[in-house]
Amino acid sequence: MVALFRIVELSQGVILIDDMDISQVPLQLLRSKLAIIPQDPVLLTGSIRFQLDPFETYSDLEVWSALEKVNMKDAVKAFPNGLSETIRENGENLSQGQRQLICIARALLRQAQVLVVDEGTSAVDPTTDELIQNVLRSEAMSRGTTVLAIAHRLQTIIDFDRILVLGAGTILEYDTPAKLMSDPESKFSQMLIESSL
Repeated sequence: MVALFRIVELSQGVILIDDMDISQVPLQLLRSKLAIIPQDPVLLTGSIRFQLDPFETYSDLEVWSALEKVNMKDAVKAFPNGLSETIRENGENLSQGQRQLICIARALLRQAQVLVVDEGTSAVDPTTDELIQNVLRSEAMSRGTTVLAIAHRLQTIIDFDRILVLGAGTILEYDTPAKLMSDPESKFSQMLIESSL
């Protein structure tokens, strides 16, 4: 993720998106095409609307639509000031799950070409997790977004196109979920068995 967002430039090798070397893309343009849903939600002091759209790029209708997709529309409407409600430092006036849902709504609103999900639903209950996973799949399919997910809840990635299993900093496996699950010797199938115990 650090390399993808060019927080640190590569010393060797290359990252290609649509056959384009990202080191040759202006940084602001590159980052405008990427979005991240972090494991720990990041909110600043400011309104709910500011959390979702700090540069005032989107209409209120688009902002409400993003909130509705993550089941936060009613919660935000319940605040006395709606979208203008001030979020306290570190989002203290929201639950952990609500903070995470705001971050997910922000990522959806950006309509990024590449969406990085770093355990993005770890702070929500299983029902909300399933809802969010369905929204992410639907959005990715309808917009052609590539989703890169870091997941310890293996069920959240079971229908992804490809799975990369890492261990001790090296690639152990990389294939389709079906292929990995059909091989009883694969690390992925072993992890699935262990997680169901």
